Amino acid sequence: MSNRIVNPILSGFYPDPSICVAEDCFYLVNSSFSYFPGLPIFKSRNLVKWEQIGNIIDRPEQMDFSGAGVSRGLFAPTIRYNNGKFYCVCTQVDKIGNFLITADKAEGPWSNPIPIKGAQGIDPSLFFDDDGTVWYIGTRPAPEGCKYNGNWEIWVQRINVEDGQLYGQAKGIWRGALKDCIWPEGPHIYKIDGTYYLIHAEGGTGPDHAVCVARADSVEGTWVGKKANPILTHRHLGMSAGIIYVGHADLFQDKDKRWWMVCLASRPYGEKGQRFCNMGRETFMVPVKWEDGWPVVSWETGKVENVYSITGHVVQRTNEDIEALVLPSIDDFNSKKLDYYWINLRSRDPNYISLEENSGNLRLYGGQELTGNGQVNMIARRQTAFSYEASTSVEIHFTKDNDAAGIVCFQNEKFNYRLQYTCRGKMLLVQLIKAAGDKDELLAEEIITGGLKNLKGVLRVVAEKQLLRFEYGTDERSLYVLAENVDASILSVEKAGGFVGTLVGMFAVSAGDYTKKEFYADFDWFRYENTSRDWVD
Repeated sequence: MSNRIVNPILSGFYPDPSICVAEDCFYLVNSSFSYFPGLPIFKSRNLVKWEQIGNIIDRPEQMDFSGAGVSRGLFAPTIRYNNGKFYCVCTQVDKIGNFLITADKAEGPWSNPIPIKGAQGIDPSLFFDDDGTVWYIGTRPAPEGCKYNGNWEIWVQRINVEDGQLYGQAKGIWRGALKDCIWPEGPHIYKIDGTYYLIHAEGGTGPDHAVCVARADSVEGTWVGKKANPILTHRHLGMSAGIIYVGHADLFQDKDKRWWMVCLASRPYGEKGQRFCNMGRETFMVPVKWEDGWPVVSWETGKVENVYSITGHVVQRTNEDIEALVLPSIDDFNSKKLDYYWINLRSRDPNYISLEENSGNLRLYGGQELTGNGQVNMIARRQTAFSYEASTSVEIHFTKDNDAAGIVCFQNEKFNYRLQYTCRGKMLLVQLIKAAGDKDELLAEEIITGGLKNLKGVLRVVAEKQLLRFEYGTDERSLYVLAENVDASILSVEKAGGFVGTLVGMFAVSAGDYTKKEFYADFDWFRYENTSRDWVD
């Protein structure tokens, strides 16, 4: 196995990474917004290979996402380890607000959230000082009133991590490195060789995103920024760069006392200069060294590179280099529970999802429309490469006209493609539906058969960068093209908006009252395979 670090270490929609070191292992967590289970957590022993060991939010009683849009929910977690216990602080926008959650083991079980009363803003972090004091760090609107959009500040206050209570004086400590900085966010404080350091992002999550640093003699002291800020960004490279939107970082030290930083960034791709970020924001890792008491990031080039040696040097990728996170290419649904990488929108109700009612199949009862904020029944996994193939075998039991089930390429409620089997009168049909804004558009339709209420078939989507091909048939060896050269760029953050990336998965929609559980689809297997290993486009 290669012992080099290959970026991105988490391909696909894994934004806002935070990392901690505990008992000779590294633990990393990401934002998940309104998907459930939430806050995926990963483990590595060597920084080269990562595995998902669970999700911090994995029980319905922990958190309610009902009615939330895709890009609401959980923002920017921070994970920390202290005195044998794991801590995660995060924001659930619109409902709980900022909260604290704990576990004795990173795999869980994690506690129910403890709301942090009085904690304004978003992007919470914890700092355990060596005198036993614990500090809450967050970002909030400038208290004197925002003079422009994004005029926020980073603030601190002591916190009791047993009950989540803030105490002492809340103090604003930093407004960002640049004059009239917008959105100073994702703050983390560290104490290194007696000096306190603040790593944070600023410039917004788009083209001007950047990582900056300040230091002080105490948490509440006078913070001074590095004159060479930002310490990591690609904004000076423009939108033609292979990696864009670089920011939101967390600093850590490995077993050999070398320093590293995890951060988010996006990889645009497409044709003829029209490039878009369908996978959203991914997780990357870069080396750090220290000069004159300041961190220097990716010191050989100043950029996020594809491969680093374990000593932090830029090296060329070879065929021996493995992907940092390898997920199964096929799920035949023979286990009693879904793997950690499968996610639902807002909830996973066992009354409507079953691996036991038809052994060896994933049964989805029809839910409400995917284009709304209701009880959606969709199970999906992240797109993790520029080009891929995804397919599924499904048997459907129709009860009403317009019952539908199939495979979906999903960016959000308003931007997705649905390749589905449905019924109309005595006809069974295959359809390709495009959602790109406030309405659905039927792009293609074929009659399959008539006079039946059950149908068994295979559906497949083939992505060749920003072109999609949709296929259907009775089995994998007999597939017909329903539509090709379909524009995939509507699945990008640039067109769809929001903070998430594209998912690919299965769904079922009932045309009647979904609570009656009259309509269902049995999925025998789902296959997802990347067909490109391109680092950048």
